[in-house]
Amino acid sequence: MQDLRHWLALLRAPGLDGSRLAALLDSVGTPRDAFTAAARQLDTLSLTPTTRRWLAKPDWARVDADLAWLETSGGTLLIHGQAGYPPLLAELPDAPAVLYVRGDPACLARPQLAMVGSRNPSAQGLATARDFAAHLTRAGLVVTSGLALGIDAASHQGALAGGGATIAVCGAGLDRIYPAGHRTLAEQIIACGALVSEYPPGTPPLRENFPRRNRIIAGLSLGTLVVEAALRSGSLITARLAGEQGREVFAIPGSIHNPLSRGCHQLIRQGAKLVETAQDIIEELGALAGVLLPAGATESPRTTQEEPDPAYATVLNTVGYDPTPVDVIVERTGMTADVVCSMLLILELQGQVAAAPGGRYSRIKRG
Repeated sequence: MQDLRHWLALLRAPGLDGSRLAALLDSVGTPRDAFTAAARQLDTLSLTPTTRRWLAKPDWARVDADLAWLETSGGTLLIHGQAGYPPLLAELPDAPAVLYVRGDPACLARPQLAMVGSRNPSAQGLATARDFAAHLTRAGLVVTSGLALGIDAASHQGALAGGGATIAVCGAGLDRIYPAGHRTLAEQIIACGALVSEYPPGTPPLRENFPRRNRIIAGLSLGTLVVEAALRSGSLITARLAGEQGREVFAIPGSIHNPLSRGCHQLIRQGAKLVETAQDIIEELGALAGVLLPAGATESPRTTQEEPDPAYATVLNTVGYDPTPVDVIVERTGMTADVVCSMLLILELQGQVAAAPGGRYSRIKRG
C-alpha cells in the first residue's frame, strides 16, 4: 500500500513527464526514495523548481484521495515495467508511466484492433462501424477506441453487441466520463472490457489530452481501422501514429462525393490497406493475433430478410449509396411524391435507407 501511495504521489508531481520520471527512478531507485533523495542527487536531473518543491513536500491529502478513489471504484494501476502492463504499449518510446484502469486489466494484453473515425458520421458509417466491430469481436479481437461521439461509440456498441470485449481510452480522469452522455456506455464497457487513462482522477477533458490519448489507442493495438474521416480528422492522427509504431493501418473506402471518405482515401493512397469486409482484417491479422473465424464463418455477417414488396424494391433500387434527392427518386420510379415519401419512411424504419440533409436519402450497405 505504501509503495502504491508513493507511486500516486509521483504521478501528481507537476512537470514530471514519463521521461523525467524514468530518469528520476533510475537515479534514486524506488518511488519512496524519490521523496527522501538528497538535494545534490536531484541536482543531476533536469527537474523544474515546481517538481522539486512537490518532492520535498507533496500534497499527501490529494494523494490519499487518489488512493481512496482506486479502492472505491475498483480501479487498478498498471505500472510500466511491472507485471500486467500491456506488452505492445510498453514498446513505445513514449509509453505512459502508468495506466489507470476500470474494468478487467487483463483484456489490455489481448489482441486488439483500434477503430476510429468521424464524430459526425453518416448513418451508413455508423452501421458499418457496428457491423465490423461485432464481427471482429466474434473472431476473438478486442475492439479499442476512444469513447467519443460517432464512430468511436458505434465501435464500442458493436463490440458489446457481438458479445466481445472493448476498451475505451479516455482523455480525462476516469472519474470524469466524457462525453457525459456516454456514462451508460462507459459502465457497459467496464462490465465487458475496460476504461483506460494515463491521467489521474479529477483531470478534466482538456483539448490537448486527446492527441496524446490517440497514441495509446494505436499503441495497444495490432492495427488501426479508420471507418470514416475527413481530411482534417483527428482519426488520421491515430492512423499516422499506428504507422509510426509499425502497426497495420486499414481504411474503408467510400463515395468520392462524401467528404467523410476523403481521409480514408488519402490513407489508402499512402499505403493503408483497403478493406471491404471484416474478413479482410482477420485474414491480415489472424496469424499475428492468434485469432480465427468462428467455425463455418467465411464472410462478414449479412442480414437475412424476406423478399421485399416489388414496389418497395423499385424505390430502394433508385436510392444510391450517395444521398439521392426525393424528386430524383420520384422521377426514376414514376410514382407520386406522397407514395415515394411513405415508402422511404418504411424503408428507413427497416434500416435499409437513411435520411440525409436537404430531403435526400442514401442506401445503407448491408453486410
